[in-house]
Amino acid sequence: MRKRKSLLPFCLLAIWVTPMFAGVNVSTPGNGSSVSSPVHFAATAISSCSKGVAAMGIYTAPYQLAFVVNGSSLNTNLNLNPGTYYATVQEWDNCGGATKTPITIKVGGADPPADPPQSGGGGVFSSLQADTAGWTGYALLPPSYSICGGCKSGGPNATWSWTPGITNPSSDGKSVKTTIGGKEAFSDILWNNHLIGDFSSQGLPDSSRTLVPKLHNFTYDVWFYLSNNGAPQALEFDINQFVNGKSFIWGHECRVAGGHQWDTWSNPGQHWVPSGIACNPVTGWNHLILKVQRTSGDQLLFQSITLNGITKNLNRTDSPTPRSWYGVTINYQIDGDRSQTPYAVYLDKLNFTWQP
Repeated sequence: MRKRKSLLPFCLLAIWVTPMFAGVNVSTPGNGSSVSSPVHFAATAISSCSKGVAAMGIYTAPYQLAFVVNGSSLNTNLNLNPGTYYATVQEWDNCGGATKTPITIKVGGADPPADPPQSGGGGVFSSLQADTAGWTGYALLPPSYSICGGCKSGGPNATWSWTPGITNPSSDGKSVKTTIGGKEAFSDILWNNHLIGDFSSQGLPDSSRTLVPKLHNFTYDVWFYLSNNGAPQALEFDINQFVNGKSFIWGHECRVAGGHQWDTWSNPGQHWVPSGIACNPVTGWNHLILKVQRTSGDQLLFQSITLNGITKNLNRTDSPTPRSWYGVTINYQIDGDRSQTPYAVYLDKLNFTWQP
């Protein structure tokens, strides 16, 4: 019987482990600076990929790529209208990875607010699978299932990859291929993305700490493709909120080879709770929607799971645990079986909705 792992330490370790060997250095414009148009951008990048940096680009807003150039440096001028820009300078390496550096600049206008303005305190992040620089992958090895700091994506214990821009299978040409393999049985691969708050990948650091406390309702909506629906030991999709000194982990695990049932995470108990709800993903595309809530009494509410059009209500409540970190993150994880059989999962149309 496979020992169940503790989910919460993975989320926290994913928060604090930061690659020291790769990154983007923006020499100009300075973060928080006031500039005039055309705006001079200059930056260099290094990568842990042995094949080096493939290209660099400038996003003037999320998903608005304004400039791209081959190689590990860029030096260009962009004509920008007056206003506040939450820009990102990004590099893509030749191994399928990417890193980025966010910068806020004011072009001939009023002082920028602490964070990008929000409408009604809620919003949606669309096609997050295409936001390659926001995702960081880690190997989780038995028996502790702590993040393996010395593991490399090439193995040998566990192997993994994250390859964006896949056109087949894909409905929009922006799916990502994720893989797992290696030599150590029951090893897992976790990907984490920091969306709002500390280390935000979406330009929402919430520096004033006024947005995250208002958020109570979250929806994780994703399509995933399996070429072999019996290969995964389990597939995991998690929503995490850290606010007011508390940690709220809405962990959802579809046990495939592990028993074809949905489990949810017990925060205080640090173990999985069987739901009694069957989980039988098909070979091909599967559509998953998870709905959760932080109640007015600061409890976790696991509301519902919808898989391939069939909705099952959970309505399970749980208690948070103490934690000082701040923000909203999501996880995606694929688990290896007793033979560590290699397999691939494709993600597409990964949308995350956050509301009061």
